Amino acid sequence: MKDLKRICRAAVVQAEPVLFNKDASLKKALRYLEEAASQKAELIVFPELFIPGYPIGMNFGFSMGKRTEAGRADWKRYYDASVVAGEAEFQQLSEAAKQYSVYISIGFSERDAVLGTLYNSNAVFSPDGTWKIHRKLKPTGSERLVWGDANGDYFPVTESPWGPIGSLICWESYMPLARVALYQKGITIYISPNTNDNPEWQSTIRHIAIEGKCYFINADMLVRKSSYPADLKTAEDLQKLPEIVCRGGSCIIDPFGHEVTETAWDREEILYANLDMDLPAACKMEHDAVGHYARPDVLELLVHE
Repeated sequence: MKDLKRICRAAVVQAEPVLFNKDASLKKALRYLEEAASQKAELIVFPELFIPGYPIGMNFGFSMGKRTEAGRADWKRYYDASVVAGEAEFQQLSEAAKQYSVYISIGFSERDAVLGTLYNSNAVFSPDGTWKIHRKLKPTGSERLVWGDANGDYFPVTESPWGPIGSLICWESYMPLARVALYQKGITIYISPNTNDNPEWQSTIRHIAIEGKCYFINADMLVRKSSYPADLKTAEDLQKLPEIVCRGGSCIIDPFGHEVTETAWDREEILYANLDMDLPAACKMEHDAVGHYARPDVLELLVHE
């Protein structure tokens, strides 16, 4: 492992996206970026699908072998609110990364520039304005009705003064081999943009931090039922949802599985922490899952990148 910058000033933005509105979601993200940068944050992390929001509880009119025109209209509305990588929204985020000299991680619904497919994606912008995109390998459950499987650049990492930064989106973290693929690239910071507000997830993130000997940045969002557009064609399907649809639960966990920040619930907040980057190396003394604690003569992972 190369020598690392001693401290990383990290910020996790637990916020509510503006559902189905990419311009307003981007504007909100830029406002939070300005605030976090004013607090000297160097790495700023947003939740899954922050632009244009995660449509929790919606089915877009799909049932087994059936679909509805109302659901199709809502899906097209979400499609129109999704982002083509490299276009205006990306340029604004790129300029913000350069302006504030920060690394930015943000989830977005990616619209393919050529085809009619959406992807659940996460972008990491570097201070020079460049970016890398990770597409979710396997959308979970009925997410598959909205987003396609990743089709390339499966495990990109971003080099930083604090070591390689990688991300897996939400339940991708329950794919053991995907985690190992990131560990093999030497990540010191594992970013998880997600919508997991259940207590079991809080156990998962601590396990992964210990397993990978890395910092786990858990970036969840707040979503209220009242935040959905009132004029959705399938709005009646949302009536059964609780008023707070997603409670958050964002936090940062260190390589020993300990909390570096409090865990935020039921509110919008930016969590800040100074990450001690000596820990990812120091705690590998007795356990390095892909190094001295591995048996490559017995077990081997082959990644088709």
